[in-house]
Amino acid sequence: MSFAQRLATLIGEESVSGFARRVDVSEALIRKYLKGSEPSLTKANQIAMRANCSLEWLATGCGYLYRQAEVVDMEAYKLAYQHVMNGVISGEEEAQHRKLVAGYQYLRAHKKSDGFLDESAMATFLALHHENKTEASDI
Repeated sequence: MSFAQRLATLIGEESVSGFARRVDVSEALIRKYLKGSEPSLTKANQIAMRANCSLEWLATGCGYLYRQAEVVDMEAYKLAYQHVMNGVISGEEEAQHRKLVAGYQYLRAHKKSDGFLDESAMATFLALHHENKTEASDI
């Protein structure tokens, strides 16, 4: 699959002009890429970041179409929470915050190119994640 084909896949049902506005690249340049021209690394990265796409996939076709959620450093998260909220996360609240972060990461990693966020899939993921943690703690 060529860059042009991957870009067309990424655009999907969205209009070329709408996609160009979303990724902040001129429509003419997007159309040039769709005709076979290859972007610079800077432009490819800009398109990937703004379209929630993996740069590796966009550039090479390898890896995942959508970016994977990053790992969250809970100590840094708790310190930021303490600073912003003027409070401390208790042990009981930490599980809720981890679930919140897991839900956010799931939605971010699975966000469609048209911006669709699948709430029911996230709920299923969180329920399965919770069941697996419960089973692991029972062992």
